[in-house]
Amino acid sequence: MDIIKVENLSKIYGEGENQVKALDNISFSVPKGQFLAIIGASGSGKSTLLHILGGVDRPTSGKVFLNGQDVYLQNEEQLAIFRRRQVGLIYQFYNLVPVLDVTENITLPVLMDHKKINSGRLSELIEILGLKGREKHLPNQLSGGQQQRVSIGRALMNTPSVVLADEPTGNLDSKNSNEIIELLKESNNKYNQTLIVITHDENIALMADRIIALKDGKIAGDNLLRK
Repeated sequence: MDIIKVENLSKIYGEGENQVKALDNISFSVPKGQFLAIIGASGSGKSTLLHILGGVDRPTSGKVFLNGQDVYLQNEEQLAIFRRRQVGLIYQFYNLVPVLDVTENITLPVLMDHKKINSGRLSELIEILGLKGREKHLPNQLSGGQQQRVSIGRALMNTPSVVLADEPTGNLDSKNSNEIIELLKESNNKYNQTLIVITHDENIALMADRIIALKDGKIAGDNLLRK
């Protein structure tokens, strides 16, 4: 079953001579539970695609379906709820709230949704992420690898059906990078979450089930490595 379906997706920035076509009429689908890596040179459209899949940036034309729902038929308020409940977003630069501690940053999506925190889920995540004993630490008291773990915890707290990661290891050394990808793969396997990772790292891409290569806003390759 396909959890994501992209139809004739285009994104254009600017006008006239300054017009840039970040995505050029691309179509593909992603089965539930697949680990997909998206690769390509800078400016190939990778981050633009991820932001559109996550409901962050509207396309110029085309459609995105998640669980059969046409994402961009929703208004801004509905999109905000969609992002909190359906999608877990992980950024290269962590995007943690500096005045909130580890627990508060991880549970932020739940609190914004005015829901009760699942203490069992929180404890499980803190254990898996290796953050036990650091629950009350602020971001500036953590290493880069620990901050990225917190951002992963925040993305996974609501048990989203899709996890989107934009260069999640871009600021980390190789040891931390491998640990972060293993954590994401563990969540992918344990909860059957669909995982889409943008990366420049060929070794990380080869850990995925499938690799889509973008070039100049178009799909230049789509290779299934494992089922």
